[in-house]
Amino acid sequence: MFSLGEFRLLNYVGQIIDILLVTYVVYKAIMIIRGTRAVQLVKGITVILAVWFLSRFLGLRTLEFLMNQTFTYGLLAIIIIFQPELRRALEQLGRGRFFSSRTTPQDDSAKKSIEAIVKASSYMGKRRIGALMSLERETGMTDYVETGIQMNAHLTSELLINTFIPNTPLHDGAVILKGDTILAAACYLPLSENPFISKELGTRHRAALGVSEVTDSITIVVSEETGSISLTKNGELHRELDEEKLRSLLERELLFESKQATTSRWQWGGKKNG
Repeated sequence: MFSLGEFRLLNYVGQIIDILLVTYVVYKAIMIIRGTRAVQLVKGITVILAVWFLSRFLGLRTLEFLMNQTFTYGLLAIIIIFQPELRRALEQLGRGRFFSSRTTPQDDSAKKSIEAIVKASSYMGKRRIGALMSLERETGMTDYVETGIQMNAHLTSELLINTFIPNTPLHDGAVILKGDTILAAACYLPLSENPFISKELGTRHRAALGVSEVTDSITIVVSEETGSISLTKNGELHRELDEEKLRSLLERELLFESKQATTSRWQWGGKKNG
């Protein structure tokens, strides 16, 4: 049996844990909707809540009745309005390390794939050949693979370059990679709906950001206009990359040590990179 003091201590500890968990969930929710149109919707909901409290405080019965009716059907409305953000949150939760079944890839194979991607990106960048390459990770990309032409070919820099040569059958669209295999070319990727994307970014960058918002893929973009190389992951865009920066980012994401793979902690959402 617990004494009264011990019971109160446990109760306080439980309350602290409860507050910390709620704070963490709210923080992650803010990070997910940050930079999306959901921010404006949250502001609208805040206004509605303020009106509801004001109507109760001032005794405005009709207005309070209308606000109560709004809240009655509000949950369904929120699910419909926030469907993209809720889907993104659930996908990020499912990609958390706690649920991860990822195995450690062979370092030699991964390094060869990275070098092929870096070499091809650098070659195409210098010649201003537009390219879009997405690397499948834990989240399956079968839906996008099926929109293109299946290749199932061994990944080499030469094959990547030839695929994106202008005026060839496969140059338009994205190439989807998995490990050291080119799964398909000329694939369609979802465009990002983020209203804060710079107007100077074209369709390739929007597609790269779009697929990174709904999957955990890493996508490399070579600009046809400027020849600059960019990389997207978890809704983040890294621009103006040279060979070393691109290689470093790919190695950080694709090379895993056995110890790190077995001891890594559960993470909900992506890490921020400067």
